[in-house]
Amino acid sequence: MAAPAPHTSGRAHMQVLVIGGGIAGTAAALALHAAGAEVTVHEAHPDAAEDIGAFLTLASNGMRALARLDASAAVTALGFPLHSMRVLDATGAVLADVALGEADDPLLRYRCLHRAELATALQAEAVRRGIHVRHGARLDSFEETPDDITAHFTDGSTATGDLLVGADGLHSAVRRHIAPDVRPRYAGQRVFYGYADDAAAAGANGGDSERITMVRGSAAAFGHAVSPDGLSYWFARVAGEPLTADETGQVSASRLRELLLPLLRRDDTPAADIVAATKERVMVTDATELPVGTRWRSGRALTIGDAAHAASPATGQGASLALEDAVVLADCLRDTPDIARALSCYESLRRPRVEENITVSGNISRGTPPPSAPSPSSS
Repeated sequence: MAAPAPHTSGRAHMQVLVIGGGIAGTAAALALHAAGAEVTVHEAHPDAAEDIGAFLTLASNGMRALARLDASAAVTALGFPLHSMRVLDATGAVLADVALGEADDPLLRYRCLHRAELATALQAEAVRRGIHVRHGARLDSFEETPDDITAHFTDGSTATGDLLVGADGLHSAVRRHIAPDVRPRYAGQRVFYGYADDAAAAGANGGDSERITMVRGSAAAFGHAVSPDGLSYWFARVAGEPLTADETGQVSASRLRELLLPLLRRDDTPAADIVAATKERVMVTDATELPVGTRWRSGRALTIGDAAHAASPATGQGASLALEDAVVLADCLRDTPDIARALSCYESLRRPRVEENITVSGNISRGTPPPSAPSPSSS
């Protein structure tokens, strides 16, 4: 698949300020650069974007977006592919074993990888293409005129461009100015992540490589995938109250295992053994989301990715949809010479899809029966 075509409108030298150097922001920079814009990425953190060490799965639609960005090689060098998904019930019985996405196309196969590694690889690709990535630039505010938009950073510096793209995540500073009353809300589940060093000893079949196993447990939803070197990547989603202040601090791996294991041991599945075999790398976070209908733009400022449409991780589509955002935004700005019209086009194309994902994913996290309409396609 080709990257976005070179910019052919009257805005061949449009200057874009991207706020946030994570997955959404760096992908947007790659797409906009390919479409002919001059792009600078302003990242608040001094190095790579902050990350809790969790992993993610890119679905076929996310991998297709990477192909459009001509960035497949940078990402397929990371992690490992997933060809199929097996679903178990609480007794360990197999409910389904199906191919994942477009497994026949090497570029479009699902891929399991660390979130931080993905962001770092995209940043490196952006720098390789001549895109300036400025670290340690934390946005304070921005102001617009009829002709441009100026970002003010906490270190006293400024930057001016034609468009400001807020890709600064769940606690977006850009969104705070566009939609000041909107706050992320708890989506009903705690999400645990971990890595078991010896997958076989932990009860994960060595034949599980390149397959993700999902467990519909009686007290927790669990999933794990085994890397080619035998490391079991796992997550568990558990309903309950949001994390307390103590639990969001530096809680030990042993304490997190103690919270999770009694729930997993109710079932006859490999889940409890995999978690028990995880010695150090265990993390927990709240599943959060933004309300549907959240305002995305104001004049020359626009939010994308989690800054605009964060959803609970139940559908596993967050990163893939952020990559789609980047491609669609670049297409709209390339094909529509007026920024206001281009952003309106972008929103009309993206809002139905991403807000359906918020709703479907939130329903899964809260245990709400699914609606009759189908969920967003993962391919």
